[in-house]
Amino acid sequence: GILLFSAEGSPFCFKSRKWKVRLHWFFQALLLVCGATGFGFMVASKNIKEHPHFKSWHSLLGVATMAATVLQAICGVFLLFPKLISTHSFPRLRLYHATCGLVAYLLATVTVVSAMFTDWFQASVTGTIWYIFLFLPLFPALVVMNQITSAFLPKKKITS
Repeated sequence: GILLFSAEGSPFCFKSRKWKVRLHWFFQALLLVCGATGFGFMVASKNIKEHPHFKSWHSLLGVATMAATVLQAICGVFLLFPKLISTHSFPRLRLYHATCGLVAYLLATVTVVSAMFTDWFQASVTGTIWYIFLFLPLFPALVVMNQITSAFLPKKKITS
């Protein structure tokens, strides 16, 4: 979502900010629907197979990712409808929204990487390609981290 607002790398750099916000909102809503659907299918599959729920690091990280994504979406709803909050907390809420989005993205990256250590994945993918899959999710995470920190951290060095 944050890459939509990037002046350097976004294919939508010529669109207005209002248009980018709407597209961001659409993608994030779609992400929540897809995430909740996948989460529901995972729980149903575990119930059918009578396997225990939330026993692996991958599943616990997935739950944390979903929680951070929901928190980020709640902040986003308040930003989308600023009349729901007081105007003096708007800049702080914007920072919380971006920070929660970064945490959710990093948690999602760690969740994907942790899936690569499951028995199924290690039996399916071996050799050099496994290492490529391991490092592939890290590059976009670095780009997103750079985008958010450059957009929201202070530009000037704070002196005392």
